[in-house]
Amino acid sequence: MTKKDEPYGEPFEYPIDGTLDLHMFAPQDTKDVVLEYIDVCLKKNILQLRIIHGKGIGVKRRIVQSLLEKHPNVISFRHESGSGGSWGATVVDLKPSDT
Repeated sequence: MTKKDEPYGEPFEYPIDGTLDLHMFAPQDTKDVVLEYIDVCLKKNILQLRIIHGKGIGVKRRIVQSLLEKHPNVISFRHESGSGGSWGATVVDLKPSDT
């Protein structure tokens, strides 16, 4: 998974470790980034994700949760509890792909 570095247009490798921080991505890229990240995590058998969308006014949070509601591999999702981000992050439980 790569992200364009805005000033230079050079892609860089984004780590696939189960935590996706959307602060580095524009709101209009949120949908594609989240779907690609889920796909790559499933291929790596990473079945619990932490998606950091930030607190802000909730635009990215709504986009993320709307995608999660419809995704066939999402078992459940919830706001992260405790000191880990609260409503600025969503924890996702995935079921493995059939493929």
